[in-house]
Amino acid sequence: MNSQDRNLQFLLELALDKSVEGRESLAQRIGELFTAREECLTEQETAILADILGKLVSDIEMSVRQSLAERLADSPLAPHDLVVTLANDQIEVARPILIKSEVLRDRELIAIIRHRGHQHQLAIAMRTSIDEIVSDALVETGETDVIKLLLENHNAKISEATLSYLTDQSQRVDSFHEPLVNREDLTSQLAARMYWWVSAALREQILKSFDIQPSLLDDKLEQTVLSMMDEDKKAEDKDTSAVTLAKELVESREVTPEFLISVLRRGEIPLFEALFGEVSGFKPPGLQHVLYHQGGEGLAILCRSLGYPKQAFATIFLLSRRGRPGSETTDPRELSRAVQIFDKVSRENARSGGQHLAA
Repeated sequence: MNSQDRNLQFLLELALDKSVEGRESLAQRIGELFTAREECLTEQETAILADILGKLVSDIEMSVRQSLAERLADSPLAPHDLVVTLANDQIEVARPILIKSEVLRDRELIAIIRHRGHQHQLAIAMRTSIDEIVSDALVETGETDVIKLLLENHNAKISEATLSYLTDQSQRVDSFHEPLVNREDLTSQLAARMYWWVSAALREQILKSFDIQPSLLDDKLEQTVLSMMDEDKKAEDKDTSAVTLAKELVESREVTPEFLISVLRRGEIPLFEALFGEVSGFKPPGLQHVLYHQGGEGLAILCRSLGYPKQAFATIFLLSRRGRPGSETTDPRELSRAVQIFDKVSRENARSGGQHLAA
């Protein structure tokens, strides 16, 4: 029996030790095997060790899981399933994995962003490498500190559409100003757009760092920027960043009713309108009429045609009333009528009706 076989036999015997000390020793030794360059494990041995650790992770002390996560975070050979388990653990365990592990895939990072805690989102925003699709998921959280950390991470890839959207958001979120201006992928056009609402120091930095013609910063541009700050005009502009971002989101992922509801709850009315327009085929100004018509018939028919559950439709109906000009509250009878229409129409007829409305 060679030394490697003896090591494996020793680990298998150690796995039978149910004491805290035995489990700690086992976790530590296996972690060393996965990270030590001089060790050369066969596929079978790797699978056996990964299976042992996977079964023990939930039973070992947090301090041991933390130590194991720190060891495996830098290892490209760490067992995938084990890394995913540790990434979904409590943040004290998950943090090094979320920040450094190259074993995690984009879809797993996105699932963690959507289903784990705020601290997990912050850790992912600090990763040494972030693809555009993961950046979009972080922006979708609407968490200002998460987005700020993402913008400060120059290893994060952020699409131009998302940067344009965040540039518009920076009108009301001052903490986005400096990290946006300091990004190498911020275009001169976006920098010029920000010029009018950032500090004097950042204005000077914009002029020094970006190739902006002085003619772009005349009174005419100022009036254009001011008009962009008008939410009504922004909603009618087909080329706004919200519309561009909505198109990208629809292409890259399924825009579910739950996602639309989360956008509404964050008060992102322009983005909601743009997303609903993309999934339903409606464009302004007909879109606004369908969304906010007092009876709610058009919205009910479209949600029915899209296959949305009744509860989701009712929530979208109520939350979307915030975007209706001059409306602070919703008459309960209005919701009742809209739900009755939703219940009465079949999905097949709703599809026909939706096509007729769109025409």
